[in-house]
Amino acid sequence: MKKVILGLSALCMVAFTSCKEDATAKVNTENVTKAAERDAVAGDFPAITFDKTEHDFGEIENGTPVETVFSYTNTGKAPLVITDIKSTCGCTVPKDWSKEPLAPGASAKFTVKFNGKGANKVTKTITVTANTEKGKEQVKITAFVKPDPNAAAKKAGSAVISQ
Repeated sequence: MKKVILGLSALCMVAFTSCKEDATAKVNTENVTKAAERDAVAGDFPAITFDKTEHDFGEIENGTPVETVFSYTNTGKAPLVITDIKSTCGCTVPKDWSKEPLAPGASAKFTVKFNGKGANKVTKTITVTANTEKGKEQVKITAFVKPDPNAAAKKAGSAVISQ
C-alpha cells in the first residue's frame, strides 16, 4: 500500500512540475474580451407581460364553446421565443401563437378556446413555455358552467340496468 501511495505521489509531482511555460502567456486577450461581452449580455433575458393573466367567461351553458385572446409584450432586453403553449386538459386549446422571435418592445397574441364542458365553477391553467428567466409563465381562464336546459334531467336512483 505504501508503494502505491508513493508511486501516485511521484506521478503527481512529475505532472505538476512538467509545465515550464507560464499559462497566462497562452491566453488570447481577444478571446477574453469576447467572453466578457458575451457574459455581460447573458444576463439579459426577455420578459413577457400579459395584458391580462386571467379571463372570466362568466356564466355559460354546458357545451357552449367560447374563446378569448391573450395579448403579450416582450418587456425584456432580448428577443422572446415562445416554444410551446399547453393547457391542463384537452378541453382548452391554445392556438395561433408565433414561434418567431419577438423583439423587445413588440407585442403579439394567442387564442384560447374552451369547449364549455363541465359543471359549476371551472378554472383552466394555460402554461406558456418561453426563453424567459423563469422559463414558464401562466394565464388562466374561468367560467361558471350551467347545465344545459335542453338536456334530459336524470333523477337520482333512476338508473336502468340492461341485460
